[in-house]
Amino acid sequence: MPTAPDPLDEFRALAASYPRCVWLDGGGGREWSGRRSLLAGLSDDDVSLSYDASTREVRRWVGAPGRWRSQVVGDDVFAVLERELADAPGAQWFGYLGYAARPDLPALVDPDDPLPTAVWMRPSRVRVVEHPPADAAPAPPGESDDTGPVPASYAEAFARVQEALHAGDSYEVNLTYRRTVTSDRPPAEVYARLRAASPAPYAGFLQHAVDDETGRAPAWLLSASPERYARIEPGPTPGTRTITAKPMKGTTPRGATPADDEALRRALVEDPKIRAENLMIVDLLRNDVGAVSRAGTVRVPTLMTTESYAAVHQLVSVVTGELRADVGTVEALRTLFPAGSMTGAPKLRTMEVVAAVEATPRGAYAGAFGWISGDGRADLGVVIRSLTSPDGRTWTVGTGGGVTVRSDLADEHAESRWKVERLLRAL
Repeated sequence: MPTAPDPLDEFRALAASYPRCVWLDGGGGREWSGRRSLLAGLSDDDVSLSYDASTREVRRWVGAPGRWRSQVVGDDVFAVLERELADAPGAQWFGYLGYAARPDLPALVDPDDPLPTAVWMRPSRVRVVEHPPADAAPAPPGESDDTGPVPASYAEAFARVQEALHAGDSYEVNLTYRRTVTSDRPPAEVYARLRAASPAPYAGFLQHAVDDETGRAPAWLLSASPERYARIEPGPTPGTRTITAKPMKGTTPRGATPADDEALRRALVEDPKIRAENLMIVDLLRNDVGAVSRAGTVRVPTLMTTESYAAVHQLVSVVTGELRADVGTVEALRTLFPAGSMTGAPKLRTMEVVAAVEATPRGAYAGAFGWISGDGRADLGVVIRSLTSPDGRTWTVGTGGGVTVRSDLADEHAESRWKVERLLRAL
């Protein structure tokens, strides 16, 4: 019997042949996320969109290297996506929304950043690959938590967050920062190494290598994200639609031995500070989901359970609701954006605190990555544990964590370090 093609070999060929391509990688999927890969390369006539938050321009792209054509088609990527979906209801779009994709919310923007705030692609052909069940993530050898002295910039931001928390401006602030590393490895090879080291439910690769005399929008996003931003699918009764968010708040490294590993997992579940962080984000998500759902349909079917991955244990909850008939898919995704687990609570005021204390814009980090279909379905993960690049050589990784009045400076910085160790090793 012939052997099925290796998705990794297909992916490498795809990335080499198509300047615009995507792989939503189901190889590390879980029962809740599905075990299906979607691979697609865009032909010359296929459409892609890019958005620059600093200029408020959404560009529509077609063409090929040496003959790219683009035009400005709007100033709000959500509105343009909604229009494109209405014009081609049978189409499926793949892409990401960066943290500053909503212009009505406070978010730092760097006008000199060549990475687009958002990229979406509409391929005319998509290949579907089914994967076998994934093995449970093994506990890796122990990794050092010794991070040395805390950088002054992080310590200053942490202190300012504590001032805001004690002033009552926020209950919890997701404090983050970015690191930039260069690598001569081709992006496809970096992703192959990343997926081997950190299989994840929302793993994936996006390549958008386009530029012309009127604009530039090159982008690479390599994701090893474990967190669901939102899934929209048909509900249990005809004509209904369900929206599901799966916030993760609470992380601990894997142990070096089975006993150590179980002790760390149990401590994650029992730590009152971590449980309080998770509960605050669940309340925020109940509010966001409730804003687009029928009254009385918002549920929390899972509250603070653990999921184990190759490098970490995560404390996870699930929030669901039945979408109102008058709420479209893109409108629902916009209402929840950005993910509450990446802001803190309450969302608007905490985003103002984040914009005031973080030294650099978040870019694609803390946004959402996945697919949206013209038939009303969608499935996107949160952009965490991810690498982004505007040139395929200079890579940025964001990291951080939730800070409350009970947080310890050294502990929070150590957590931010070991969350991304495996990503940096892929480079």
